[in-house]
Amino acid sequence: MQKLPKGLVAVLVVLLVIIADQVLKIWVKTNMALYESIDITNWFKIYFVENNGMAFGIEVIGKLFLSLFRIVAVGFIGYYLYLLVKKHYPNGYIACIALILAGALGNIVDSVFYGEIFTASYPGRVASLVPFGEGYSSILHGKVVDMFYFPLIQGVFPEWVPGWGGEDFIFFRPIFNLADAAITVGIVLLLIFYRKTLLETMQKPEDEA
Repeated sequence: MQKLPKGLVAVLVVLLVIIADQVLKIWVKTNMALYESIDITNWFKIYFVENNGMAFGIEVIGKLFLSLFRIVAVGFIGYYLYLLVKKHYPNGYIACIALILAGALGNIVDSVFYGEIFTASYPGRVASLVPFGEGYSSILHGKVVDMFYFPLIQGVFPEWVPGWGGEDFIFFRPIFNLADAAITVGIVLLLIFYRKTLLETMQKPEDEA
């Protein structure tokens, strides 16, 4: 069986992840009110939240800076992926980098455009698509849509646990989206299967100096 061209592998991974990510986000945004939940199983829920921050709802820096940083980072990752294809690196390694790129692009779409094309989501109120510029915020200030929630273990800390005794706990608490998952899977696969290749790409060969 003939292998797919390396450039096609990269393009397919990026397109499939972005399309799936955006279809799911748009469905959630236009069919669920903020904080509404759909139980798939006892340990898996579609739980609609929005955040201004990075993957898994982390918020540490300003929204505009974060959006611009994402765009610059995607530019570097995209160029790196282009070099990998050009230099004929293994398809598996290229797919891992493509997953990371696709995940970053998926969340950039939210940040750049969602504030311009959606009304705001509130508890009890479902958002709708509106003409560009009539949304809840300006360009680069959109909120990222998250929905995957896996409360695998829920309980109460024993009283003897310092600081948390008697308090409720949930594992796994973060709520994330398909783009976040693509980034995480890409990084994990890199560390498990392609650590040596990753290190090699970070070291410029003498004959290229």
